[in-house]
Amino acid sequence: MKADPKQVHVEKEYSCPAPLINCRFDPTGKYVFTTAEDRGINRIDLETGKRIEFKGHDSWVRGLAFSRDGKTLITAGFDDTLIWWPATAEKPEPIRKVKAHDGWIRTISVSPDGKLIASAGNDRIVRTWRMSDGSKVQEFKGHKRDVYSTLFFGKGQFLLSGDLLGQVRVWEVTSGMEVCTLDAKDLSTFNKGQAVDYGGVRSLDLNADDSQLLCAGLHKATNPLGAVNEPLLLRFDWEKRKLLKKHEAPGVRGAAWRAMFHPDNFIFACSGGSGGGYLLFWKPDEEKPFHKFKLKDTAREMDLHPDGLRIATAHHDRKLRICRLAAKAKK
Repeated sequence: MKADPKQVHVEKEYSCPAPLINCRFDPTGKYVFTTAEDRGINRIDLETGKRIEFKGHDSWVRGLAFSRDGKTLITAGFDDTLIWWPATAEKPEPIRKVKAHDGWIRTISVSPDGKLIASAGNDRIVRTWRMSDGSKVQEFKGHKRDVYSTLFFGKGQFLLSGDLLGQVRVWEVTSGMEVCTLDAKDLSTFNKGQAVDYGGVRSLDLNADDSQLLCAGLHKATNPLGAVNEPLLLRFDWEKRKLLKKHEAPGVRGAAWRAMFHPDNFIFACSGGSGGGYLLFWKPDEEKPFHKFKLKDTAREMDLHPDGLRIATAHHDRKLRICRLAAKAKK
């Protein structure tokens, strides 16, 4: 079956105790996990709606990642700590805690073979860790500002990291050497009046054959502290390091917190900000969305279910919403 984003609807809503920050489906597709402003992590059973809470961080939790079999959850907090958890336990307790960075950890990701975890944040250093025991493997230094996003690619021999200034650095995983830098500066704005850099590479995604890179964030940031900005996606030819298309959403006030390639050859993103929340959908060759789906509250993150039809969005109103794309027979 093929997904049809023009016929999308909110299928379910799940309530959580505090405003939500992030969400991810587990690899099995049975659960969706959220992080929230009460420092907790919630595991929600998609079939029953049962919610189990994980407590262990001393600050907000931003990052969620899993072992390949879904049995282990790794979380990254603004308390500079990575925590390993038994993902499916009825009464989950931390397996391991690692002080990983100096300050906020903004991103974590897992290598394709499941053996390494990459983390990065406000100390501007990217590090890798062994999934099996939490030991540090490598450091990657070169970013001049906070790092917001990481992504392994290929067979895991390379690692991408995107920062506040719109720089995407490419690293060799084993040596820690920088291979090259890709310029996504359109996602970063310096506001002279408020004296702040604003925006950054909020998410990274590669298509199925690693030929194109998608960077998400914002532009037209005329009033950063008032959240006056619009979503922007930059799509690059990976081999040539050439910008193929800017995907905009005119009139939508917000930021693209995450953008992804869908297996059915369209691009989608979650936008949230002063204009509320949206799911936005683009055709690869078009600058403007072919469909905008308004959400009930400002959205902060999203994830795609393994079935390719369900999208989870995390919201400030304490709701985790599951939107379903219509399915139609493939021609």
